[in-house]
Amino acid sequence: MKRKTTTITTLLALLLACGALQSSAASKKPLKKISASQAAKASGPLYALRPDVMQQAEEIAQRRNLDADWVRQTLGQAHYMPGIATAILPPPVGVPKNWALYRSRFVEPLRIQAGTKFWLANQATLQRAEEQTGVPASIIVGIIGVETIYGQNTGNYRVIDALSTLAFDFPASHPKAEARAAFFKSELEEYLVLTARTRTDPLALRGSYAGAMGWPQFMPSSWARYAIDFDGDGRVDLFNSQADVIGSVANYFQAFHWTRGMPTHYGVHFDAATLDLPALLAPDIKPTFTVAELAARGALLDAGGTAPSEPLALIELQNGEQPAVYVLGTENFYTITRYNWSSYYAMAVIELGHAVAEAVAAQQTGGLPK
Repeated sequence: MKRKTTTITTLLALLLACGALQSSAASKKPLKKISASQAAKASGPLYALRPDVMQQAEEIAQRRNLDADWVRQTLGQAHYMPGIATAILPPPVGVPKNWALYRSRFVEPLRIQAGTKFWLANQATLQRAEEQTGVPASIIVGIIGVETIYGQNTGNYRVIDALSTLAFDFPASHPKAEARAAFFKSELEEYLVLTARTRTDPLALRGSYAGAMGWPQFMPSSWARYAIDFDGDGRVDLFNSQADVIGSVANYFQAFHWTRGMPTHYGVHFDAATLDLPALLAPDIKPTFTVAELAARGALLDAGGTAPSEPLALIELQNGEQPAVYVLGTENFYTITRYNWSSYYAMAVIELGHAVAEAVAAQQTGGLPK
């Protein structure tokens, strides 16, 4: 593919084209309504004004075998969004973690009620996914509930704006700015490839401030690698097909080595005389210790059942000024954190899924009103 040099004249022409293309796209596929405050977030300058971005558009097109004019026009219509650059920054140092507060955001009546309705409406599909992959229905349901409240909140940011902002203007004050900017540049490329391959308008899709999409909030690379057509209609749709959503979440975990029948965690108690908490927490959430190695450091598996042979990790869930909660995480617990690198997130997924499963069982036996 021949390389082109972007000039000021080209940029001006591109700006004019942007307006025409936006009108054309809107006439083909109506976008979701957004609030005035959300619209204001998208009022930053167009990337068509950035020669460095237009140069990168040329490079992306050449590297990924995409039409150069289409890539330039698409990126040229993306807006820099300062609100996203702020949202991506980590919380201030010293803000205490609080598992009880975090849990209350996700394991609550609204999500449990929505999850129960979702489970009952998709019971056969959830069972099929569990049978094929070994991933329990409760984990699949927990993920979708934590991510988007079963499709109620899939995000109002244009994906092209979110990914462009984080690819080209990732905040330098972030402790991992260089690596994160590279990640989002890669995701932006994957998004362009995905929308080109599926003939989807790249300006129409909306998602999170990080560019995650659909009910399961897949990043573009995850969509390309793990999303599957689970309803058999010949296409993958994580915005409208609940079957595709269920199958894709299950496929994601199977790809990250979910072990059929393995619990996600075990209870634990401590022997104060031999407890070596720093050593136990050093590997973070990566399962490292055998049951015997844990016991030697003062962490004892709660009574009941057969002692697991697989490695375990001591998971600490801090509670602000209150005592922390501890569990022993298995390889399956670690697999859940491949979705989001957070033990708090993983435990919220597990507990929401269990709460929904209990509500479904109660409703099916007449314990809850329909």
